[in-house]
Amino acid sequence: MFNSLSDRLQDTFSKLRGKGRLTEDDINAAMREIRMALLEADVNYRVVKDFVAACKERCMTAEVLGSLSPAQNVVRIVLDRLTELLGTTDSKLALAQNRTPNVIMLVGLQGSGKTTAASKLAYLLKKQGHSPLLAACDTHRPAAADQLETLGGEIGVPVWRGEGKDAVEVARGSVQNAVDRMCDIVIVDTAGRLQIDELMMQEAIAIKQAVKPDQILMVVDAMGGQDIVNVVSTFAERTDFDGVIMSKLDGDARGGGALSVRAVTGKPIKFVSMGEKPDSLEVFHPDRMAKRILGMGDVIGIIEQAEKLASEQDIADAERMLKSGFTMDDMLSQMQQIRKMGGLGKLISMIPGGERMMAQAGGNLDDTQITRIEAMIHSMTAAERTNPKQINGQRRRRIAAGSGRSVQEVNQLLKQWGEMNKMMGKMRQMTGTMGGNSKQAKRQMQQMMRGMGGMPGMGGMPGFGGKRGRRF
Repeated sequence: MFNSLSDRLQDTFSKLRGKGRLTEDDINAAMREIRMALLEADVNYRVVKDFVAACKERCMTAEVLGSLSPAQNVVRIVLDRLTELLGTTDSKLALAQNRTPNVIMLVGLQGSGKTTAASKLAYLLKKQGHSPLLAACDTHRPAAADQLETLGGEIGVPVWRGEGKDAVEVARGSVQNAVDRMCDIVIVDTAGRLQIDELMMQEAIAIKQAVKPDQILMVVDAMGGQDIVNVVSTFAERTDFDGVIMSKLDGDARGGGALSVRAVTGKPIKFVSMGEKPDSLEVFHPDRMAKRILGMGDVIGIIEQAEKLASEQDIADAERMLKSGFTMDDMLSQMQQIRKMGGLGKLISMIPGGERMMAQAGGNLDDTQITRIEAMIHSMTAAERTNPKQINGQRRRRIAAGSGRSVQEVNQLLKQWGEMNKMMGKMRQMTGTMGGNSKQAKRQMQQMMRGMGGMPGMGGMPGFGGKRGRRF
């Protein structure tokens, strides 16, 4: 979404890093480039004007001009302002503790992805321990209730559609149905409406008055560009929504709308949708998004993704690897974990500088490399996977032929396995010699991870890095 903007801003900062001291002309030139980058990203021009003015005023202080690393100070100032632009308020849903069920009402334009967002939000709340109910209050679009019922069935969440004629009555009935089913949250999916459609706007207001929602969330299409500003302004006046769900943030639009919403309405972005799957709705973190736009990555996001997938079996596997070594089956498990975390492309984009590196590599880094590695491992016998050291030249040729890959790629895979196995050996030594000195062990593990390319199972793999490829 923000690739073009991110590249322009990083190029601007690169020019500043070559200067020992910054002059007023240097800062003016940098601000001009930042202004153009934001305007080209379709950010609202008033938002751009205020943003650049605030950055320039802060950059012109003696503290920045006379510092030993002025370029770093400029980056810090832009990062702080960008985080403020995206929103510094809490993104969590404010649910009433003394009311059951809580009601969350979704509003938005036609085609903004509201029905899909409703099911994704239900899936997220269900994983958090809630018992949600979806209310099909879009009585105007053909098969809208059928779509919601299908999506609800896929995630195991009940859907209330009532008689399906009067949206207000369906909304009222959903609250009573939630009480009967002992559901603690009702998510009301309203009809998509045009900005100028007064009749539909009145229906949204009537639903609001009927069910008195605890939260009203507006679903906004991130592909909408600067026009988002007019849309959210109108809805803010009529329905007084509490926050925004930004859909289709994984698309290829310029992203200006996402940067304009908070500044224009004062309403926070609470969730962002980063894909089509039910688990693709994420809590929005302004500071992390700002860092990703500036090419600083989202390492915390990677850690959180890994923690979500961690299980008792994973812990048992890690303990076994420390005791008996690293097998090809373990490497295969790592590849499957990368898929579960959103794929290689998403994972690399969250590493500092990852998106730019992918662009320099041609921008075609996808899960095909993982598929190739899986094919090579599946072409090995069970004994070869357990002890790859026995794989000689003849076996390598057989594995290459069986997987449709070259012998060189099989050699690279085996070399990577050898490096990972050595790392596990060093970890075994640390656990045996360091005892309770966990800080020292952690530092050494981090050093080994950096030496392996930043993540287990990536540096040096065919297509991932090492001497023959690009290291991420």
